[in-house]
Amino acid sequence: MASPPTLPISGHQSATGAPSHPPIATPAFRAFLSRLTSSVRQGFSQRRPWSELVDRSSLARPLNLSEAYSRIRKNFSYFRVNYITLLTLVLAFSLLSHPFSLLTLLALLAAWSFLYIFRPSDQPLVIRGRTFSDFETLVGLGVLTVIVVFLTSVGSLLISASMIGFSIVCIHGAFRLPEDLFLDDQEPANGGFLSFLGGAATAASAAGPAIAARV
Repeated sequence: MASPPTLPISGHQSATGAPSHPPIATPAFRAFLSRLTSSVRQGFSQRRPWSELVDRSSLARPLNLSEAYSRIRKNFSYFRVNYITLLTLVLAFSLLSHPFSLLTLLALLAAWSFLYIFRPSDQPLVIRGRTFSDFETLVGLGVLTVIVVFLTSVGSLLISASMIGFSIVCIHGAFRLPEDLFLDDQEPANGGFLSFLGGAATAASAAGPAIAARV
């Protein structure tokens, strides 16, 4: 009996049928998300009780600008994570109330992630048959970012929301009496959510050779 004919297998796929080169560096992306999640979780662990933040008995009008500035500094050192959480909520509410700006910003972040940050360095970007180098991709994404931020409503929305959140923080910090706050002098100045910024940057640079090769 003749053996059945052998079906040809495409060289672009492995035996499991999965592409041999994924469109995005999955290990790097997972490492970044893992580091990002742990940094956010660590930041929230240093959050002060919200009851202290909204304690009306500790509110008093400052006598002058010098006293207001001193209160803002002390209160920010103590309520640092709470204040940054408030700023984040104001930004989130502003974006949710403007769906077009939110979708535009998400599309911009996705473009940076898939086309540059987490794209394997050994895979050039090919669009409509044309190959783009990493430098050309970086310049194109930079131009796209400038257009989205400065020539659309996204930039004005982010600036206005940031100013509103910053004003709320400054007003609360100026009126909140810091005498009953006990801030540990050994606590690092870049703790809480400020350390998250450095942690996220480290995660992005250490996520994989695809990112480090472009720096």
